[in-house]
Amino acid sequence: MSTLNQLAKTAALALGGTLLYQTAWGLREVASRNVQQTLAMHRNAAKPGLLFDNTRETETYTRRHWCENGIERIVYTPKKRRFGTPIIMQHGMWHGAWCWETWQEALAEWGWESHAHSLPGHAASAIQTPIERCTLDYYLGFLKAEIDRMPQRPILMGHSMGGALTQWYLKYVDDLPAAVMVAPWPHDALRSGTLFYFTFADPLGMLLSYLTRRAQHTRTPASAAHALISKTAIYTPEQLHAKLTPESLIILLQYLPPFWQAPERINTPMLLLAGEKDAVVSEYAEKLTAEHYGADFFVYDGAAHNLMMEHNHRDIALRIHDWLIQQGIP
Repeated sequence: MSTLNQLAKTAALALGGTLLYQTAWGLREVASRNVQQTLAMHRNAAKPGLLFDNTRETETYTRRHWCENGIERIVYTPKKRRFGTPIIMQHGMWHGAWCWETWQEALAEWGWESHAHSLPGHAASAIQTPIERCTLDYYLGFLKAEIDRMPQRPILMGHSMGGALTQWYLKYVDDLPAAVMVAPWPHDALRSGTLFYFTFADPLGMLLSYLTRRAQHTRTPASAAHALISKTAIYTPEQLHAKLTPESLIILLQYLPPFWQAPERINTPMLLLAGEKDAVVSEYAEKLTAEHYGADFFVYDGAAHNLMMEHNHRDIALRIHDWLIQQGIP
């Protein structure tokens, strides 16, 4: 028994040492980051060229799906365009451009052109930096590049981590005609519920995350569904899990003070949408974030984190459409 106890003690010490080392590594990585410097030095390091290019026509829109210079994009262009301002859609952790298509289709039918892209290492976009070393400021550089491609300043829509990138874009780059944040990481990390969920609601996932330096909270269909969708979602747990890709852990460490600093104020009209049953972000924290930015705020009963995948996703998209019209977006 004493031998087994000694082995267990040794294993526990080894695991504790590993976790401390991984934490120190991650904190050192994010402490070395400078957002403005990252944006100034941003470049697309992917192999140049067109990987694929597919177009589909319907009576109401044209859908183009292509991957060029390592970046996957899905663009919906309405046949009868009512609005001149395009919409840029930024996905969150583990996701890609594909996650927006329910809303892209609806918005195209109502006259909006929308552009969804996948960050490097997500969906069909090429890995340019090892996933384990990807940070929020690194991702922000690619979001800025997508916005810079537009012929005019777009509306920015961000989901989850994409909501954090939306906040940083408004802080470090520029104002925009409007911003729509969908279940975003709240402005106050310590009261968000996000870090609590990842740490305590799924302790095994957090342990595996530290060991692999990758966020492991969607490692199975069941864990992905628990974090992201409700039982009435249009995706099954298996369908959702099959589409998710690996994600960096240190972006969660970067969502800690003093590394995470939200804008004190913004000059961009904002809509914030939240789900009542969101396991990742608390409704209370989202309400505080809306108050902080002076945003219009709506909560959807029974909805989980991925609002664009809810059974009533079209009704939620209609709320966005109506709100944009109210803002006088041309």
